[in-house]
Amino acid sequence: MRSSQIFAGFSSIGQGLIYIIAFVYFGVFWAYPHGGDAAQVMSFLHDNQLILSAVTFLIYIVFGCLLAVLVVGINQRLKDKSAALIQVATLFGAIWVGLVVASGMISNIGLAFVVKIAAEDPEKAMEVWSIISLIVESLGGGNELIGGLWVLLLSIAAIKVKEFSLPLNCLGIIVGIAGISTVYPAEVLTEIFGVTQIVWFIWLGVVLIRKPDFSHTPN
Repeated sequence: MRSSQIFAGFSSIGQGLIYIIAFVYFGVFWAYPHGGDAAQVMSFLHDNQLILSAVTFLIYIVFGCLLAVLVVGINQRLKDKSAALIQVATLFGAIWVGLVVASGMISNIGLAFVVKIAAEDPEKAMEVWSIISLIVESLGGGNELIGGLWVLLLSIAAIKVKEFSLPLNCLGIIVGIAGISTVYPAEVLTEIFGVTQIVWFIWLGVVLIRKPDFSHTPN
């Protein structure tokens, strides 16, 4: 049990760091030609295929694997104290894992496909890429409803059984509400969810590593 909590803690911190990497990469280095024609977009994707595939693998597939470890760890910690609520939370957590990993695989396979066909038909490749981007955004990029529900429910469960500290759990509630609010298509809501979840992931990870004994002592 102790080792599972420590693994979950390091996974949580890792997820926070992945969020930071994503913000830095897309905020500083990403120069996607918005408004460019099909040839320009396909040329950009061709030139950046390797780095984009690597970043996508990290922020979706690696993130999803770390999330799976954390979801199981939190479930083990709270399941005997708030069984019904944490079971529902864990279900949403497991669904989120699947959506995130699927998004990464669709994005990378789709990227390779459009780069391949772009040499012959850039317009068709652009149409396909638009559809792929829409699917990825719908599943795990721009809609954080499922992740928000997971964080919200486990934070409420933790408050009920006095697990973790009240400030950490209140932050979790804020994160959860921010995630749920992303059902409204506004980029700022997704950014709020991401920024607040960075703090929550790292804070939670430190708590799980420092106190992996299921203690009710405030953290």
